[in-house]
Order: sequence, then structure tokens, then C-alpha cells
Amino acid sequence: MRLFNPTLLLLILTPLALLSPLTAIALGTADISVQEVFGAIVRTLGAQLNTETSTTLADRIIIELRLPRAILAMICGAGLAVSGSVLQSVTKNPLADPYLFGISAGASLGAILALTGGLTLLPLPFSAFLGSLIAVAVVIVMAKDGQVETLVLSGVAISFLLSSIANLILYFAEPQAMQAVLFWSMGSFSRASWHSLMAPGLIVLGATFIIYQFQRPLQALMVGDESAHTQGVAVLPLRLGMLLLTALMTSSLVATCGGIGFVGLMVPHIVRMLIGSASSSSLIATALLGGILMVWVDLIARLLLPSQELPVGVMTAMLGSVFFIGLLVKRKQGFR
Repeated sequence: MRLFNPTLLLLILTPLALLSPLTAIALGTADISVQEVFGAIVRTLGAQLNTETSTTLADRIIIELRLPRAILAMICGAGLAVSGSVLQSVTKNPLADPYLFGISAGASLGAILALTGGLTLLPLPFSAFLGSLIAVAVVIVMAKDGQVETLVLSGVAISFLLSSIANLILYFAEPQAMQAVLFWSMGSFSRASWHSLMAPGLIVLGATFIIYQFQRPLQALMVGDESAHTQGVAVLPLRLGMLLLTALMTSSLVATCGGIGFVGLMVPHIVRMLIGSASSSSLIATALLGGILMVWVDLIARLLLPSQELPVGVMTAMLGSVFFIGLLVKRKQGFR
């Protein structure tokens, strides 16, 4: 039973996706109005087009600090939510999320090696990206048959293995490196810049567009492999291809923002409760809702404590835990 018409939900989410970043930009240690945010954007565009030559210090704070951060939060939330939705479809596992296949553990190991001097020639984002892709490649090799059970078990095994190696390296690392890795692994958008938006933005946009083209085969796969075969779906290539796309999205986001969990678990569940999973609009709704959620979580993480910023990953973990406890309680009551 769905609560919303898919078109109605998109009509609600679209303006929210536009207003949420503007609100997040306006609120902070120094609050400014939404009108001032619009003014800063217009003046900066004017300066770029040489129709206006002067921008204020406040304009530069908005354009160079707050706006990239809000956009990165939108990209991260959308990418993680879409990845979670796709993985739950191809594995037929409602608890599947982007970190199930060792992606986060591989990225963390790559970052730890970069921060502790093991990969001194590679920058931290690229080291994390490389580590996550290697983890997924190992999982795919171990699960060449493409069976759901083999994929999940291989992912869990690789995740534990890489996490244990990372912890062992940290045990012998310098205290300064340990603190840097700890904050990075909890997730943060504090290092957002226009340069850091390019790679994850293009990857998430491109991968989501490709996934959208395969909505019908993915819906057939959710019914079962045999049913998908009868409809002409190449199950194994589709499953491995979707896994690679989600790995590419998640690894680029983990490399840029650190580890942020539960978004890929929560948002697809919420969308299914609102409009079901059979609608072609569900992927777009998932992306929009994921981006909106992440913007507001980041805003709360910045404003909850005075002169201190909480890690975004901690906030999403707390929110996700409460969400799933409520979901379990509701299901338990439904069985009575």
C-alpha cells in the first residue's frame, strides 16, 4: 500500500531539493538571509561574466565555502541512496547497502595507507578510491557465478578482512595519523570545494542516468532470477554491472567525504513505503530524498553544538538506528 502518488511525491521533493541547500547555506555561525545567498550567487556570476567586478567577503564565504558544501552533501546523499536502492534490488536483500561489499573498508584502508605513509606518492582521495575499487574487484572475482548469497558472503568477508588490516596498521601508527583517520572515517563535508565536486558529481550523475535506463530489468530481477530470465534479462551481466556502478559511485563519495552509513539503507525503505518500488519515478525520488536528507543532517551536525562540528557519519548512524528500531517494532506489532 503506497501513501503517495509518484508524480505528487516528485512535485513535493523537487522544490525541497532546491530550497534545502539554500537554507543550509543561509544558516551557520553567522546567519544570513536567503535573499543574500541569491545576491551572492548573482554577483559572483556577474563577476565571472565581467558584468560586475566586485564581490564582498560574505559573497566569497557563501560561494567558496557554504555552497560547495551544500552541493557535495546533495551529491553524496543522492549517490548513496541510489546505490542502496540498486543493491537491494539486485541482491533481493532489504538490508543491503553500499558498504556491504567492502567498499567502505577498502576506502578506509587506502586512506590509512596514505595518511600513515604507506602510499606517499598518492593523494588521500585517490588512495581511498583505489582501495575501494580493489575491494569490489576481489568480491566480484570471488563471486564469479553472480549468485546473491556468494556476493553477500564475499562482501562481508572482505569487509572484515580489510577492516582488520586497517586496524592493525593504525595500532602501529603515529597518534596524529590516528586522529586524522578517525575523523575522516566518520564522514565530513568540511573539506568541500569546487574542485572536489567534479569527480563525485560526474560519476553520480552518469551512473544514475545509466541505472535509470535499466529500471525495467531491475524490477524484473526483484521478482526473481527465473522470472527475469523468462523476460529476456541477462541476469549475471546485469547484476555484476550494477554492482560495479554502485561501487564506482560509493568509492568516489567515500574518497571525498569519508564513511557515511545508513543513508543507502534508510532512503530506499522510505521511498518504498511512500510510493512502492514498481514506479519508474522511484529512482528519481530516491536520489532527491537522499540529497535532501543529507543536507539537513549536515546542517544539524554543524549547528547542534556551539563552536563544534559533529561528524556526519555519527549523525546518520544514530538516525538510521532509530529508524530501523521503529521499523522492527512496527513489523512486530503487525504480526500480532
